[in-house]
Amino acid sequence: MNILILEDEIYLAQKVASRLQEDGYTTTHHVSYKDIDKTQNYDAILLSTNVQVGDTQEIIKKYKNSIIILLVSYLNDATVTKPIKAGAYDYVLKPFMMDELIRKIKHYVEFKTLQNKTRCYENYIDFIFCNSKIDESIQIPESFPFLIETNDRQLADKIVQQTAQELKKEIVYISLEQDIKVDPTLYKNKIIYICDFHILKNTAKEYLLRTLNGYDVIFCSLDTQENFPHKKIILKNDNKSTTNDSLLTINDYVKSMVIKFQSKYPDTELSKKLGISRKSLWEKRKKFGIEKVK
Repeated sequence: MNILILEDEIYLAQKVASRLQEDGYTTTHHVSYKDIDKTQNYDAILLSTNVQVGDTQEIIKKYKNSIIILLVSYLNDATVTKPIKAGAYDYVLKPFMMDELIRKIKHYVEFKTLQNKTRCYENYIDFIFCNSKIDESIQIPESFPFLIETNDRQLADKIVQQTAQELKKEIVYISLEQDIKVDPTLYKNKIIYICDFHILKNTAKEYLLRTLNGYDVIFCSLDTQENFPHKKIILKNDNKSTTNDSLLTINDYVKSMVIKFQSKYPDTELSKKLGISRKSLWEKRKKFGIEKVK
């Protein structure tokens, strides 16, 4: 980790640099902003707010992607309030304990790492759900519990994600294939997502509903016509013929392949790959109500 020390008190800067190097950091020290190599990037900057060092606001703007911790001799708007509003992370008041400074650096390094990970996960989630279209007319229940009955679990996952974001709550994902015993007291103030409610027998479903009564729970079932005593929404993906764990019939297989690949292959090649004639392909489109993609 590369740290810039921008401090005109030479003795203090040397002391800080020595301690940081002992902890494995790489340090560069300058007494003025004009001495800095502007092409160099720094993971963190320890920035003195002394007038001699340079324009604090300009430095913060230039190194907005760095962790900036202010080294201040006194507290006022110019030394602390305005720089933090401009993007500085924190400050230490001179004289300070070296352990305090090291603790702040480590804290903000961890914080920034978590920020980057969170952004990465959010981008991935957006990517996963970008093609999962949910009818705007679908009314999401405002209270728990409720069931999502669907032929495409990804649609249910998207609803759960949206609900959690709106309520600012953490999601606990539970698969009944792994364990049918659920202790809801472990998940207070969280959304419990039962993603495979359909695998249970009716008696087990009734027991689970009693166990989770009073908690924030969303159930997902890949079965149709689920007998559920609370609110239920039905999500259907018309491009998905069967549920994830069902065996395709020949007709369902042909239907799903036509929908999936008709935009990629001309009819002659598509019918050949399916082992049927072009006339049969036309008839199946008509039978399944599939609009031909040009």
